[in-house]
Amino acid sequence: MFKMEAEEKKKKIINLFLKKGILLDSKILEKLENSDFVDRLYQYISEKAEKDLMMLSDDITGYFDKNLKDVNWVEFDKSKAILEKSGQDKGYKRFINQVLEDDSIKSSVQVLFSYDKPSKKREVQNFVSYFNHRYNALKSILQNRQELQNAVSIKRIISKTVKEEISLIGIVLDKSVTKNMNIMLTLEDPTGTIRAIVSKNKQDLYNLAKDVMLDEVIGIVGVTGDKIIFANNILLPDVPTSKELKKSPEEGYALFIGDHHFGSKAFLHENFDKFIKWINGELGNEDQRKISKKIKYMFIVGDLVDGVGIYPNHHKDLEIQDIYEQYTFLADVLKKIPPHIKIIICPGNHDAMRIAEPQPPLYEDFAGAVYKLPNVISVSNPALVNIDKTHDFPGFDILLYHGYSFNFYAFEVESIRASGAQKRADLIMKYMLQRRHLAPTHASTLYVPDPDQDPLVIDRVPDFFVTGHIHRTTVANYRNITLLNCSSWIGKTDYQEKVGLEPEPARAIIVNLQTREAKIIKF
Repeated sequence: MFKMEAEEKKKKIINLFLKKGILLDSKILEKLENSDFVDRLYQYISEKAEKDLMMLSDDITGYFDKNLKDVNWVEFDKSKAILEKSGQDKGYKRFINQVLEDDSIKSSVQVLFSYDKPSKKREVQNFVSYFNHRYNALKSILQNRQELQNAVSIKRIISKTVKEEISLIGIVLDKSVTKNMNIMLTLEDPTGTIRAIVSKNKQDLYNLAKDVMLDEVIGIVGVTGDKIIFANNILLPDVPTSKELKKSPEEGYALFIGDHHFGSKAFLHENFDKFIKWINGELGNEDQRKISKKIKYMFIVGDLVDGVGIYPNHHKDLEIQDIYEQYTFLADVLKKIPPHIKIIICPGNHDAMRIAEPQPPLYEDFAGAVYKLPNVISVSNPALVNIDKTHDFPGFDILLYHGYSFNFYAFEVESIRASGAQKRADLIMKYMLQRRHLAPTHASTLYVPDPDQDPLVIDRVPDFFVTGHIHRTTVANYRNITLLNCSSWIGKTDYQEKVGLEPEPARAIIVNLQTREAKIIKF
């Protein structure tokens, strides 16, 4: 019945154009096989075009603003120019082409950063270049702080012979506690090294210093001594306090999930089936169904499948033993998501690829079935994606990171460990934003020493910071950045218990992009 209705609408749309002498080519006709586009066009044309198809040109801008915020605005401007110079028929045909083209489907999702450099042999010098790039990137951020605008090199500080107030920017080379229980930080820059003493009598500063980890790039303000600095302040790169809380001019929703672990015996089939029914508008109360119909984007932050051989005796926990079949199952599931929803996915440590970060997008050799889906966009881990951009709204920058380094900071940073460790993803995420780095300490994650950049530096402040990995749901805010840690779709396993994970499975986070309100939906 539904198919016949869509076919009837398609015929009426074509006939309306034929009456105006507009012959739709085969490419457009192929796009009209998409029932979602047919419905949208038919509704609009029924309201406006049956009276006069040409009047569509009068409110074409309004239609774009209200219904197609994801259009390619460069092409739209071209369409308007054609409309003005060559008549309404040609302009409107170009408009319809824009509605139906694949590029316009994805144009509201712009990938700002996705690491795709090929793997190659690394040399010792690559590590040196990698840390130099990290230091310079974070130094440029720190120099925006008024207290550090006159920062001097360590070499110049060491040469000073009189007590003087100075500031410097360095990378933490070593950290220790003196016999008097003061904290001593050894800092390094390209010119040398120097020690900085943080007195236990300066309680706030001392507590901050306790959380400082090796390899962080920080600023120090203090007074010089005999080739030493007595610290009065420690400055972190951090994000600006003036960060704007952006809100979309139109109502729409983004959905955030992760850690499906398809292929595991512990995968929660029944719960996930409820999720699929809800997103298709078949489950939930009236308000919940209304929301599901307004979802525009869905983000999946890693561990899409459970993988093979991830830990000892892993095969005993697998329902699907073959990695190719796991990704085929993933593709079959994603097909059940309404096609108008853009699905952005990044990998995690369980996916079939290198663990070292940044991880490239899913390997097509394994996940070929996923790449065939037209509404799926595969990016690296980490990645930066912009969504919902229009000609008059800059969109939202979404920083995606699976979170493999989380375990390290949960237990090694004293304030986080004392506040709940892995249960406090929000504190870990805040810690990373303050350091402007996803893994500031050398030992916190495996990484690729890229000689040209440090891809784990948070150089662009996001509107959303979205993570996963620890199988718990968190919604928080830090300086107008929405922090989201996504749930999992797998029950508690012996391995999770062994590594101290206490999951909160079968939950999705839905965000109203117009209000920035986030809700957790339990399935």
